[in-house]
Amino acid sequence: MAENPARIALLIDADNAPAAKIDVILAELAKYGVANIRRAYGNWTKPGLKKWADQLHEYAIRPVQQFDLTKGKNATDVSIVIDAMDLLYTSQLQAFAIVSSDCDFTPLVMRIRERGLEVYGFGEKKTPEPFVAACSKFLYLENLGEDSNVADADAPKAVPAKKNTTQLRQDNKLVALLRNAVEAAAGDDGWAHQGRAGSVLKNQGSFDPRNYGYRYLGDLIEASGLFDLERRGNNDVWLRDKRAAKATKPAAPSAATSRTSASPAVQKQKPSTEPPSSDA
Repeated sequence: MAENPARIALLIDADNAPAAKIDVILAELAKYGVANIRRAYGNWTKPGLKKWADQLHEYAIRPVQQFDLTKGKNATDVSIVIDAMDLLYTSQLQAFAIVSSDCDFTPLVMRIRERGLEVYGFGEKKTPEPFVAACSKFLYLENLGEDSNVADADAPKAVPAKKNTTQLRQDNKLVALLRNAVEAAAGDDGWAHQGRAGSVLKNQGSFDPRNYGYRYLGDLIEASGLFDLERRGNNDVWLRDKRAAKATKPAAPSAATSRTSASPAVQKQKPSTEPPSSDA
């Protein structure tokens, strides 16, 4: 980690996030900086938040009480937004982490990113796409930790299968992301350094290979079968879109072209069958 690690504010929507994943969330954030501010929001009088309540002291998370102002609808979202905006302008932060599967936080994420801060999102696979796409990086909680697909400690445990080549190629969004990243990072010869392509992917949106069952980007790229791979120098990996390789390959001459090109010579050798001119 850097000498001056990024300061991160972790804001948890306890009504829309599983308590069983807090350890892997904090472990993930440790890769990017230190979660100096840790808050979990909810109506703590509800029995449904007991699992979160049991985790608060162990992970030094401050509970923020928010009573339901209307029956059947919690007011947690507004409370998180207000605190996030206060922190954005009064604290020296470099990033936010928002744990929720609620799409209502999309405008908040976009506002924070406009200020130049990173936003790391964590939610279940039911999270709407706008919220996922708005984050700098978004990770599905089912794909984090050893018990991957576990949304709750009491849920059945299962490990998510990696998507195979066919499944990856059927994901039009993924294919477009990968190809666009390689194209943007490629030189005049069509080859792109994998590291630079990865940086482009990061800037494009909330991409993470673990959401497709792969721990590393290189493994995902290789499994997709979309690119030629070449190792150079210190085992650096270079990529080229297989379509570009096909486009630069010279086409074999067709049979019709061969016959046409050979016809003048054949015609010269062919004896004339016309009768001699009567003027001779």
